[in-house]
Amino acid sequence: MKSGFVNIFGRPNAGKSTLLNALMGEKLAIVSHKVQTTRHRIKGIITEKDYQVIFSDTPGIIEPRYKLHEKMMQAVKGALEDADVALLLVDVKENWEEVDAIFSALRLKVPAIVAINKIDLESEARIKEAVDFFEAKPYCKKVITISALSGINKKKLVNAFLEFLPEGAPFYEGDDISDLNTRFFVSEIIREKIYELAQDEIPYHTAVMIQEYKEKSTLVKIIADIIVHRETQKVILIGSKGEKIKRIGTAARKDIEAFIDRKVFLELFVKVKPKWRENDMQLKEYGY
Repeated sequence: MKSGFVNIFGRPNAGKSTLLNALMGEKLAIVSHKVQTTRHRIKGIITEKDYQVIFSDTPGIIEPRYKLHEKMMQAVKGALEDADVALLLVDVKENWEEVDAIFSALRLKVPAIVAINKIDLESEARIKEAVDFFEAKPYCKKVITISALSGINKKKLVNAFLEFLPEGAPFYEGDDISDLNTRFFVSEIIREKIYELAQDEIPYHTAVMIQEYKEKSTLVKIIADIIVHRETQKVILIGSKGEKIKRIGTAARKDIEAFIDRKVFLELFVKVKPKWRENDMQLKEYGY
C-alpha cells in the first residue's frame, strides 16, 4: 500500500485551497479572491484500497510582517518537514521567475511536482512555455497542467503523485477526510463570510473563536466571537442597525447547515482585542 503526505505550496491566490477542495470533493478550505485567506495547514485525507494520500493546503508563502504571519509561515515550514511529495502550485499568469525563486528557496529534499493552474485562462502556446520553463528546473520531477476551478481529473492527478509515495501503512484509520474537528471548519466558514461581505482591510484584522457548540435534539447551537483590532472595525462589522453582522450570520449559518447536515442556531458577537495579531497568548487562544 502507498501512503504519504502530498503538501501543496505556492504564492497567495495560486489556487491551493480550490485545488484541495476539488481533490476532496468537499469544501474543506475556505476560498476568497482576497489574498492570504488560508492561515492554517488544512489536511484532506483520501483513502482507497491501495493507497492513502494526505493532502495539505498551506498558507501562501509571504514575507512575514507580524506575528500572525510568522505563525502562518511556521505552518508552511512544518509542511515542508513532513512532506513525501511537494506539489508546487503556480498560477500560469504569475511571474514565473519570481515563483521559481520562491520554489528554489524552499530547498526541497523530496520530489516536487509543479502544477500549472488556471490553464483555462491562457493560450496553448503560453501554457507550453510555462511547462518548458518549470521542466528545466532541478527541483521539478514532473509538470502537470490543471484548472482547479473548472474541474480536475482526480484519478489522473492522484496517480501522478503515487509513483513518488513510499510503501507503508495508512496514517489515519476509518473514513475521516480531515484531522481537524467540526469547530475548526465552522469558524473557517464564518471567517469566509467576513472575507466575502466585509470590505478593505477588515478581514485581515479578524479572527473567529467558537465559544459554544452544543448539539441539541432539533438543532446545533453555536456561539462565536469575531475578534477585531479596533472599535471602529467593530462598528463597521456590525453595520447600521446590525445589518452587516446579520448578513454575515445568515450566510454562515446556511453554509454550516450544509456542512454538518443539521439545523443551526448561530449567534455572533464582535469583540475588540487590540493588536491580537502581535500577541502570542491571544494567537494561541485563537488557534494559531
